[in-house]
Amino acid sequence: MKVLIKGAGVAGLTAAFELAARGATVTVAEIRHGLGGNASWFAGGMLAPWCERESAEQPVLDLGRDAADWWDAVLPGQVTRGGTLVVAPPRDAGELDRFASRTSGHRRVDEDEIALLEPDLAGRFRRGLLFPDEAHLDPRQAMAALHDRLAAMGIEFRFGADARLGSGFGRQIDCTGMAAIDDRLRGVRGEMLILRTPDVSLSRPVRLLHPRFPLYVVPRADHQFMAGATMIESQSAGRVTARSMMELLGTAYALHPAFGEAEIVETGVGVRPAFPDNLPRVEARESTVAINGLYRHGFLLAPAMARQAAELVFSHHKPLEPADETDRQRPSA
Repeated sequence: MKVLIKGAGVAGLTAAFELAARGATVTVAEIRHGLGGNASWFAGGMLAPWCERESAEQPVLDLGRDAADWWDAVLPGQVTRGGTLVVAPPRDAGELDRFASRTSGHRRVDEDEIALLEPDLAGRFRRGLLFPDEAHLDPRQAMAALHDRLAAMGIEFRFGADARLGSGFGRQIDCTGMAAIDDRLRGVRGEMLILRTPDVSLSRPVRLLHPRFPLYVVPRADHQFMAGATMIESQSAGRVTARSMMELLGTAYALHPAFGEAEIVETGVGVRPAFPDNLPRVEARESTVAINGLYRHGFLLAPAMARQAAELVFSHHKPLEPADETDRQRPSA
């Protein structure tokens, strides 16, 4: 079976792997002239289903709990399994209790254990939550490595391709995100910074809770840290605003004052596609299967969505869509 995948973000690349692993002949078409520039490029890369459950529905946890295993199996060495540390200043201790009450998979840690986990945060926070089964990866390294593995599997990439490309394929997989023609989608703007400082060392993503502006900081190579991200109901892909820059830097400084002297390596904006319920969907429309609505959970949910899409392509029977499944699960969440 010849399959065309439109879009080379995380949804398209993971779908390409799942389809090729099942024997499909896969071509990936991307209107950009290379990897990057899409929402996946500006992602945090946190594989944190229990943390995300704090503000998301149960299906995000159900679909995302195996994501780290998928990435680890497909791209050995790309995943860091250090868990996630959630902290809050003493004045916002209530935010920590609220966060804990809305999810699971964590244990409480005190000031001494925080110092053992992250020595550079010693003495800065009295209480926290450790989610030991969570993980993270560098999205850009992971996308490049997955591209290389797919190319080695014989998958053809057509960068700078015309959006009308499609003839000669038995099925198409639409992974174009906000570019898809779907009136149900809305854009959620996320802004991020990449900071560089040799004066801070972190072993895992750290989330700092704040009633107005929560922040996550994800360690990357070469003393770099990804700090993000805002969630603004907007489809504007313009540059980071002054307000967001001040908020991100101010909250990073609250996590550790050394971030005040950090070099700003990069700023970025990604517009994440979301359905009204903020849950993803895999849907069949004649010869096209659409994967969309990954919202802020791209690297976390893409493997599960890719598996569903591949099963749908190779099945003679249309399965229930994730939206239907979540309608059943919502009452029990």
